[in-house]
Order: sequence, then C-alpha cells, then structure tokens
Amino acid sequence: MNIESFARVCGIDVKNADFFIEAMTHRSYLNENKKHGYPHNERLEFLGDAVLELAVTEYLFHKFNNPEGEMTAWRAALVNGEMLARVAREIGVEKFLMMSKGEEKDTGKARSYLLANSIEAIIGAIHLDTGYGAAKDFITTNIIVHIDEILEKKLYLDAKSYFQEKAQEHHGVTPHYKLMSESGPDHDRTFTVGVYLNDKKIAEGLGRSKQEAQREAARLGLEVKKWT
Repeated sequence: MNIESFARVCGIDVKNADFFIEAMTHRSYLNENKKHGYPHNERLEFLGDAVLELAVTEYLFHKFNNPEGEMTAWRAALVNGEMLARVAREIGVEKFLMMSKGEEKDTGKARSYLLANSIEAIIGAIHLDTGYGAAKDFITTNIIVHIDEILEKKLYLDAKSYFQEKAQEHHGVTPHYKLMSESGPDHDRTFTVGVYLNDKKIAEGLGRSKQEAQREAARLGLEVKKWT
C-alpha cells in the first residue's frame, strides 16, 4: 500500500501509516495473508462511525434551527451505507483496499458495503492519527458537502413509507419484505432483504440490520418502478 498516494487521494496528512494500513485491511484478507502483521479494520470502523455521527450532528445543530426529527432524517441520509460507498468511490480509495481474492471478484452490493465500512475506518484512523479536528475536516469535505443535494432531492425521506405510499397509489397493494439471506460473524452481520408487491420481487437491499436492508430494498424499488 502506497501511503503517499493514499494520503493524496484522501487529502489528509499521515503521521502513523499503521492506522491507515489497518483501515484498509478487510477481515477476508487476513485469511489469505497470515503474515500481514496488521489487524482487520472493524475496530476502526466502530470508532469512525461514532466520530462521523458526532461531526454530522454538530454541523446540523449549528447550521439549522429545524426540529430534531427533521435533522435526524438528514443525518441518516448523510451517514448511510449508500452515501458512504458513494464517497469512497468519489475519493478513489477502492484501489487501496486489501481483501481476499473472493471479495475482489464481487463488485456488487457486497463491495458497496465494504466500501462504506472503509470510509468509517478511515475516519477512525484519522481521529487516532491527527485528532478529531482533522477527522471533522475530512467528513466536512467529503460527506457533509452532500447536504444540499440531500435537501434539494429530498433524499432524507423514509424510503419504506414512500414506497408503500406509491405502491398503494399505483397498484392498490401494500409491499411486504422477505429476508433472503444473512451472513458474517454475529457482531458484523449482513442482511439481504427483498421487497415484494404481491408475489413479485421488485428489488433486494443489503444492510447491517434487517431494518436497514428493508430501507435499501425500498429505495432500490423506487428506482426500479421509476417512482423517484
């Protein structure tokens, strides 16, 4: 991993490269590289998730005078897996990820999940390496910058409620959800859920919880049905 190139892509200063090598190490990589010498990035994800939520919450609190419920929805739209995966692709960190050969071949939903986690891990690494201020700057530059788009396009609306409203409007039915699969260790489960209209599956969503997977399925269902 070329730390100089990584730092340039992320727009950050790196003091201790070890944090960022760990941030880019997926659990699967260790199975094939026993002598890697670094842990996987899940602890940094845990830290980065908390730092991300705090930074976004502070920004919204100081920027807007809206009710708590509205700002909670905006925050969720900024920090969800879809947005973080998008940010990872925009920055260009995917090429630095260390993963198993099997993970490298999967460029679909699972890759997006992995990319979202990597952004949280990077935020955790920045926080440890140079402090909260630097992590906050990274979050502001790469994530909070999307707030205008979220508000303009109303991306904060609850996808499940909106999909149900549209399904009843266009088809006179209420959508239902089915758990398609779940994988991963107990502390880091991944769920795949399908959304159905009658017996027809419209879309599948991936998430860290069944609820998140349902929301993602509804969001994708809106795209499939062109109800956005």
